[in-house]
Amino acid sequence: MPQESVRTAGELRARLAELGARWSVSEHLADGEPLPRPRLGLDGPSRPTTAAEVGTVDLRALAGRVSGNPRLTRRRAAHGLLPGTGGAQTGALPTAVDWRERWGWRWITRVKDQNPCESGWAFAAAGLVESMARIEHHVWALRSEGDVRDGLRLTCGQGCDPETALDWIRDNGGLADPDCRPYTVPPPGLPAERRAAWGSEYTPSWDRSGRTVRITDYVRLGDVGQQKVWLDTVGPLTACLDVYDDFFGLGSGVYHRTSDRLAGGHCVLIVGYDDAAGCWLFKNSWGTAHHSGGYGRIAYGEARIDHWAKCGLTGTNIDPWSKRRLHAGNVYESGNGRAHRNFELAAATGDASLRHWWREGEAPFAWTPAKTYANDASGQPAFTGTTFNRNMESLHVTTGGRLRHWYYEQSGGAWRDGGAFGPGDAAIGSTPAFIQSDYGKPGNFEVVVRTADGRLNHWWRINGAPWTWNDGGRFASGIAHFGPALVQTRSRRLDLVATRTDGRMQLWWRDDRDAFAWHAGEVFGSAITSAPCLIEGQYGATDEETAGNYELCVVGPGGRVEHWWRGNAGGGAWSRGAVFGRDASAVTGMLQGSFGFDLEVIVLRTDGLLQHYRRDDSGSWHDGPLIGPA
Repeated sequence: MPQESVRTAGELRARLAELGARWSVSEHLADGEPLPRPRLGLDGPSRPTTAAEVGTVDLRALAGRVSGNPRLTRRRAAHGLLPGTGGAQTGALPTAVDWRERWGWRWITRVKDQNPCESGWAFAAAGLVESMARIEHHVWALRSEGDVRDGLRLTCGQGCDPETALDWIRDNGGLADPDCRPYTVPPPGLPAERRAAWGSEYTPSWDRSGRTVRITDYVRLGDVGQQKVWLDTVGPLTACLDVYDDFFGLGSGVYHRTSDRLAGGHCVLIVGYDDAAGCWLFKNSWGTAHHSGGYGRIAYGEARIDHWAKCGLTGTNIDPWSKRRLHAGNVYESGNGRAHRNFELAAATGDASLRHWWREGEAPFAWTPAKTYANDASGQPAFTGTTFNRNMESLHVTTGGRLRHWYYEQSGGAWRDGGAFGPGDAAIGSTPAFIQSDYGKPGNFEVVVRTADGRLNHWWRINGAPWTWNDGGRFASGIAHFGPALVQTRSRRLDLVATRTDGRMQLWWRDDRDAFAWHAGEVFGSAITSAPCLIEGQYGATDEETAGNYELCVVGPGGRVEHWWRGNAGGGAWSRGAVFGRDASAVTGMLQGSFGFDLEVIVLRTDGLLQHYRRDDSGSWHDGPLIGPA
């Protein structure tokens, strides 16, 4: 039976013992400490839709599609949601789902802290976008709650709800990353009234259009059974609840309220359920010192957790900024296509021009030729998407030994010549390394190319007026092959791998805290005959802040492709993972995209055709289609 509110952690512990409650007070709170009162935020002028208003929905219409995540495709088939799968199989719904770790992978970003603002609704909405970006595209894409809160022109003390947040995200080009528009809080020490009124002008970086995860419409679910099916077959849900005083002390166990004192309304992200315990598993936004590392459990129906409709999301469209380390060379995954996961490829045609190819992100996965551009390409280009309104950007070595930049202007639907620059002795027929770094907003372009004297030459461009390219100097010597093998690390270091004249590979690195000097690193491999292709992938990236493994493919003896990798979370030596393919002369591109945690590799064969290879997360390599002629 609910009783009057308690004030200290010790008083709450005594009450829970008296009632035989199924939950305990947070271990971080000493008995004499007052219960904390983090901010909430549902008490604004808007209110979510109620569950009764929604009722049941057509899940087959909402989620009845093959996913890029093969595990979800199997779950949808088990529930009979896919065309031709009939009704749900007996026992299709598991007794528990937990998206924090599922199928051996983590899917939820770290717990954050909204305080001291009334922004729980923004954290619930941003957490939903982040989790679905990871689940649908296997990418960590940290989002900014400040982008939606400030975009709505709300102050620190104003509440709102996740539906209003998702409406704004949908209608305003998506949700940006924190560096584009951070979540900020008032300085400490402000009086309560000034803190509540605190706000800041909405001024995201001017390349926001290329730094947002875009969404289409979201889904409201009112039926608890359908909410569980959604959690099993799609992903997390936003939810809102009433917060009573005792909830502030929740540690482990399943929450049932013991207080009559209502503190207000709050919103969280539902990341799972447990039928054996009769509860929802939620991610809160009060920091890791609350509940169990920031996660809690609440009984079905408790504190009106099931009174409001819960919101789900499909069809996230990932920005190129989030994917910038996940591809190299002449192929990348864009947000184009119905499923927002098309492959985009640029390739030499054999007559000094370049052709854009693309592959739809759904069956039948056929490669389609598109427009040609350029007339002076000596080899394969580097190809990427950037924060300039998601423009496609291409860079190649010219027949005169210079570098030339082309870009596909999304707003105009045409290729534009960005001009020539760089040395006059770039190695003819080589592929440059080309990335967008995080120096400046928009980030600088960084280019490294091998020169005819067997050295490496770094060029860079500040992406603002006067838009000039700058010579970053030459370094290294005895370089036989270099290509698409440049990565900016999480610590803002530039890493690259080149093939030496002795057939071994060597890592080189540049630290901007060390006078921008390049340093020689580890040496590995043998009898290598081509330029390496290097990315930072998602293996080893246990959360959005941890560096993933380096994945490298290169041609070795006998025209076969060698896959190498190095763990970056804690260091490690380079290891050769597998040898595959045949008749290879160069690796021209690599990516890790939305299809499981598959590695996708493009190889130039000795007959001039390009071939696509794929490695699934079991470690097996598979031959893909030919693309060309190259």
